[in-house]
Amino acid sequence: MMVFFDLPVKTAPERRFATGFRKFLEKDGYHMVQYSIYARVCKGYDGVEKHRQRLHAHVPPDGSVRLLVLTEKQYQSMEILIGPKALREEPITGEQLSIL
Repeated sequence: MMVFFDLPVKTAPERRFATGFRKFLEKDGYHMVQYSIYARVCKGYDGVEKHRQRLHAHVPPDGSVRLLVLTEKQYQSMEILIGPKALREEPITGEQLSIL
């Protein structure tokens, strides 16, 4: 499961909601892929449905949250494009998924 979100952070309450949402994701087993993009491995569609419901229950009142469900094979086919100034490359391996 990949969660993409764009939450407002202009006011103190908005920042609290955004921080609370990120903390929920981390406590629920997601890891940060990039800022505002988190991923989580689930075992089967029952696990996906359980975490989909948990996600719906924690969505902040404002902003945009998107959920994308991928297979492990689809996730492994992701390409990481790094500009010429990057210091290192981050290959995606099956081991990264099994750690979660």
